Amino acid sequence: MGARANRHRGEIEAVLDGERRVLCLTLGALAELETAFAVDSLTGLAERFSSGRLKADDLIRILGAGLRGGGNLFSDEDVAAMAAADGLSGFARIAAELLQATFGAEARPENPPGPHPG
Repeated sequence: MGARANRHRGEIEAVLDGERRVLCLTLGALAELETAFAVDSLTGLAERFSSGRLKADDLIRILGAGLRGGGNLFSDEDVAAMAAADGLSGFARIAAELLQATFGAEARPENPPGPHPG
């Protein structure tokens, strides 16, 4: 049995490629995302994520940083090849949960990425 997430440390658990994994946006993972998204502060990063306009590449970067922060050794290319239950909406749900665990409820996108009705 694998490691369990500690919500007090901002960790979440998610099933990717059929395996339960721990994800966490550690300080190092957040610094990685600041660079990847070309923002100059954590506030800028939170604002970027709360816009609700994330691309598939953004999800890959967020989940990749979260996996690495959780102690998993995956590149973004590895993450791009992974599968999640419910496909894109599953990936979007995992990213939203990770961002909420990191930034709190106020940083949750109002319109999370993924399929929208109508």
